[in-house]
Amino acid sequence: MLNIANPATGCQKLIEIDDERRLRGFYDKRMAQEVAGDSLGDEFKGYVFRISGGNDKQGFPMKQGVLLPHRVRLLLSKGHSCYRPRRTGERKRKSVRGCIVQSDLAVMNLVVVKQGEQDIPGLTDTTVPKRLGPKRANNIRKFFNLSKEDDVRQYVIRRTIQPANPNKKPYTKAPKIQRLVTPVTLRRQRIKKLAKAKRHERRTEAEAEYKQLLAKRVKEAKDRKIERRRTSSMQKSSSA
Repeated sequence: MLNIANPATGCQKLIEIDDERRLRGFYDKRMAQEVAGDSLGDEFKGYVFRISGGNDKQGFPMKQGVLLPHRVRLLLSKGHSCYRPRRTGERKRKSVRGCIVQSDLAVMNLVVVKQGEQDIPGLTDTTVPKRLGPKRANNIRKFFNLSKEDDVRQYVIRRTIQPANPNKKPYTKAPKIQRLVTPVTLRRQRIKKLAKAKRHERRTEAEAEYKQLLAKRVKEAKDRKIERRRTSSMQKSSSA
């Protein structure tokens, strides 16, 4: 069974292939390799697919980097694919399938890299609109080819929500724009910069006062020491 995704249209289709000979072009290939789809049939002529993963017949997922055509048990931790830690620092030994394609796969995931001559119904002939648009300010500018002077807030993609209650009016939702530079943020930056400069000035003044006080105390201690020595020498000379 092939699970084919087409990023250009946003469509995805599950195709069942009974003849194993048509899949032999994918055998011994690794994940992330590109394979021509001509062996699958005439309708896939000219297509190029990238192998993005798959599951074996027991449901274990393929893991990139495991250069084996069968299942192995690996000690996985945070950051590894095929594993989600439940506690901080947790590690677990789990069964994963190697990244080399063989006949024991139940489902193989493919991504269309190059479209062929014919359209595949439900995959290349229809386009699914994007539900969500970009959220970060620079990404919105890049998406709509805006300049720095344009107001990004006017170009946010809004989506219409239809309430379950038919008596209520539909409303729109838009994401909160991230990293948006407004007069308020610039004012906050100025205030923070001014406060930092004031802190530095106060710290410098306090340090100067402390050094002055320390020098004064050292001088007083030195004077007291000299005075004690003088009095002791005078007492010794008078007793003699």
